[in-house]
Amino acid sequence: MPKAGKKLKAGSLKGGTNKPFKGKKGTGTRFKHCKDKMRAKGARDPAAMCAAIGRAKYGKKGMAKMSAKGRKG
Repeated sequence: MPKAGKKLKAGSLKGGTNKPFKGKKGTGTRFKHCKDKMRAKGARDPAAMCAAIGRAKYGKKGMAKMSAKGRKG
């Protein structure tokens, strides 16, 4: 595992791919695809896993903005 605080590139651990999820940001489609993929890989809590990935990629403010947009519909 990498040291704490070190930024990782997408797909750099466990042979992942760099393919982005399909859909527009902030609609929830990408989050749903991420949850489905994590569930297929055997994640115990796929929603939490995808939220953590999103926070790492977009930051706390970016995820909050997309979450609010997704709730509004």
